[in-house]
Amino acid sequence: MLRSFSRKAALAVVAFLVLLSPLSMLEAAARAKVIAHIDLSTQRMTVTVNGRHYGTWPVSTARRGYRTPRGTFRPKFLKRMHYSRKYYNSPMPWSVFFLGGYAIHGTNAISRLGRPASHGCIRLHPANAARLFSLIKQYGKRNTLIRITGTPKYTPWRKRGKKWKKRRRYRQKINLSSRQKKRRPRRAGHYANNNAFIYQLPW
Repeated sequence: MLRSFSRKAALAVVAFLVLLSPLSMLEAAARAKVIAHIDLSTQRMTVTVNGRHYGTWPVSTARRGYRTPRGTFRPKFLKRMHYSRKYYNSPMPWSVFFLGGYAIHGTNAISRLGRPASHGCIRLHPANAARLFSLIKQYGKRNTLIRITGTPKYTPWRKRGKKWKKRRRYRQKINLSSRQKKRRPRRAGHYANNNAFIYQLPW
C-alpha cells in the first residue's frame, strides 16, 4: 500500500511539474514585453523592455490637418524598407505597421523630430527605428504593445516678421531745362500728331 501510494504521489508531482513548466514559460513570455509609449503632447517615445526603461526618443506625429490615431495597438507586420504609395513614393525604413497604413518608421527629416510634421505616421531617427524594429523581431509582435496618448500641441501659424513691400522702380531724376522738357520724347502711333516724337526703328 505504501509503495503504491508513493508511486502515485511521485507521478502526481511529475505531472504537476510538467504542467507547471509551460505555465512558467507563458508567464515569462508575458513578462518579456516591449512597450512603446508615444506621447503626442511631448512628441516623445518611451520604450520599456521587461518593465525596464530602454530609451526615450523624439518623434514626429501628424501635423496640422492630419491625424495620428490614439489607443493601444499591436504590430501588424514589419518591413525593412517600405515606399509610400500615397505620399510621393517616400522611403519609410524600418517600418512597423500597427493600424492600416499607419506605421512607426525612420525618416530623413531629422531636424523636424520633436514636433508634429508627418502625415499621420510616427517618425523616428533611423537608428532608433532600427533598434525598435530589432526589439520587436526579438520578442515578437504578440509581446509588443504600442500605446499612443496625449494631444498634440501645434505651433501657431508663423507671422512674417518683415512686411513684404513691393519694390518701387524709382525714375532717375534728371534736371532738364524748359526747352528740353518740351522736346522730351514720347511714344506715338502712326496716326499721332506731327509734333509728337516718334521712335526711330532700326530697320
